[in-house]
Amino acid sequence: MKQKNYERNVIGFLAELRQEEKSEATLDKYERDIRKFLRFLNGGTVTKELVIAYKQELIREYAPVSVNSMLIPVNRFLRYMDLHGCIVRTLKIQRASFRSTDREITREEYVRLVKAAEHSGDVRISLILQTIAATGIRVSELPFITVEALRDGIAHVSLKGKHREVLIPKKLKKKLKDYVSSRKTVSGSVFVTKNGNPIHRGNILRAMKRLCELAHVEAKKVFPHNFRHLFACQFYKATRDIVRLADILGHSSINTTRIYTVVSMEEQGKQINRLGLIV
Repeated sequence: MKQKNYERNVIGFLAELRQEEKSEATLDKYERDIRKFLRFLNGGTVTKELVIAYKQELIREYAPVSVNSMLIPVNRFLRYMDLHGCIVRTLKIQRASFRSTDREITREEYVRLVKAAEHSGDVRISLILQTIAATGIRVSELPFITVEALRDGIAHVSLKGKHREVLIPKKLKKKLKDYVSSRKTVSGSVFVTKNGNPIHRGNILRAMKRLCELAHVEAKKVFPHNFRHLFACQFYKATRDIVRLADILGHSSINTTRIYTVVSMEEQGKQINRLGLIV
């Protein structure tokens, strides 16, 4: 298959994903991973042997989870091109019994970031941090935090054919009402640009990263999803109710939510030590 045909297939494939209402972040990820695969092919014809060789190269360069995240878009692209015989298996990864804390944001670090945002005068990013951390909402769902939602304290989220209600805590609701009042925003999304458009994920991420040095928090820990993760871990620790947590987070399967029930290595060590099985 010639290079120009690959390009035509990439365009068609991405159009199909848009029809499925995939997020822009997902589209970017799929396109990036597919183009990496095509660069490996270097204009050659796709064969099972070449895809396996590509998989082996990924294994040498990346962690298993990253390898799988890069193979999934490639496999789907191969299905789109009716090259089912070239699809390769993803790696089998055993679920961890404890979670690593080297990239996990702590409550103390979160508080420092919020205070750093306030001290630097960036009220908007301070409130975005608190909104994600206090509700568990996804960054892509922030446009549903609207002036209208603040009136009854419930955001009605509707994305990708899924609908759910997100409760806005009273203290957060008051802060957001004061914010929109100061900006004279009477309707629509709370977090917008100067032109009135919903703030882009990339701008949110950059604003968060700018706080790291001031808050003395490692930059690798600071990205929007980690504050949703913080909410989930704190909620589960307080309630031990995985079913309700799955509903709040908008997970269709409890298996997705199980990641937040995994304790840290330190906590697991304490639990094992309490068994008293060392003679």
